Amino acid sequence: MSGLESIGSFGDVRRAERGAWLLERIVSVGSAVIRKIGAGRAGEMAAHRFLSSPEVTPEEILETLGTRTGERCRGRRIVAAQDTTEINFSGRDRARRGLGPAGDGKTPGFFIHDMVAVDADDEAVIGLLHARIWTRSSDGVTPRRGRALEEKESQRWLEAAQIAAERARDARQLIVVGDRESDIYSLFARRPAGVELVVRAAQDRAVEEGGRLFAQASSWPAVSEYPVKVAPRGPGDKGRLARVTVRAGAIRIKRPRNGADRRDPRTLDLNLVEAREETPPPGVKPLHWRLITSLPVADQAAAEDVIRLYRLRWRIEQTHRALKNDGLGLPDVQIHDASRLLKLGAITLAAAVRTIQLVDARDGSTRAAIDVADEEMLDAAEAIGPTLEGKTERQKNHHPVRSLAWLAWIIARLGGWNCYYKPPGPKTMRAGWDRFAPMAAGFILAKRQLTPSASHGDL
Repeated sequence: MSGLESIGSFGDVRRAERGAWLLERIVSVGSAVIRKIGAGRAGEMAAHRFLSSPEVTPEEILETLGTRTGERCRGRRIVAAQDTTEINFSGRDRARRGLGPAGDGKTPGFFIHDMVAVDADDEAVIGLLHARIWTRSSDGVTPRRGRALEEKESQRWLEAAQIAAERARDARQLIVVGDRESDIYSLFARRPAGVELVVRAAQDRAVEEGGRLFAQASSWPAVSEYPVKVAPRGPGDKGRLARVTVRAGAIRIKRPRNGADRRDPRTLDLNLVEAREETPPPGVKPLHWRLITSLPVADQAAAEDVIRLYRLRWRIEQTHRALKNDGLGLPDVQIHDASRLLKLGAITLAAAVRTIQLVDARDGSTRAAIDVADEEMLDAAEAIGPTLEGKTERQKNHHPVRSLAWLAWIIARLGGWNCYYKPPGPKTMRAGWDRFAPMAAGFILAKRQLTPSASHGDL
């Protein structure tokens, strides 16, 4: 291998190297469009050959990345945020082949259900822990209430939790977080061992004590009132602070009468945390989260921690924005064949996560750089870094060596950042990585060629 991060072996060293190259090119040019990735006819043809190879599969790409992220979760408190997004080719559907309908039931497209691992302590993205990519059949299906969970698309929420439990089994704690679509009784009932859940409630469920879930918190005393940071909703939005009233307590929810799996227990003992904004700014929809969790909520600190953990779900939304039109432009690609589109989707998802990690790093994270680059690439960075330092103190890399912030400083300098004015943005980081990747590959190759000679000289 060239020293670039592997996304799979695909049964051949050259294909493995081509896959690693393709990931780095998507990150560096900031686009999933093959014409931009290739930077010339030869590069375009190389990318097309890789995506056309039957030995290359989205499953191997995603499993390789997820397994590596799971290893990096060791000893950490992990939020595994999961969600589903669709890639819809509305207005760009001409000549698309092999794709089923997207969410509107008509336009060709496909779906990605993914899960990113976030360090709960420093809130930085560790990597892609799991993902599944699929396109729907054009044939009709049995009504959902007539199917078991295993036959429904909603099985993906439980499947992701199960895979996370296996891959991140050495994490200090694993908390799977999901939005309202993941409010599924069977997810709570079949929660994998070693996994905690924080899920935003969508169903006003019946509770064992009588009445409904949504009314429970109204009779509980407030445990605190404090400002919660609301994540940005898109470009130009810096987010806001919402002052919320927090209530928390124990609940016992009942198994739904309709559509539930009778194998699941009749009731479940869980906890509920409600965060409600009483006086939102004019014209702003108030924040109101009802969070069902397996975590304890016995005191103010515990209840507020559940809210903080749920708030980290915005990292998966950020990933999806980076994947699509606000970032790498996956819906704009001109590839027509479904098989190649799904492979490119898997690699572009990995590139979206990498871009977010690099931008995270610019803010001074002391987290280890191994989350983004392997040991050989970090050796190269140690050699390259001193050549980028200037004469003034502001032009020195003061971050701990091999920390993510240290690596980000090097990447930003390669991307043209002068150490003054505002922090480097995504374009600067991508440009820097575009220069760093081939420099690192050359360093690694030279080092490997020198090592056997040194060994022979000792004989």
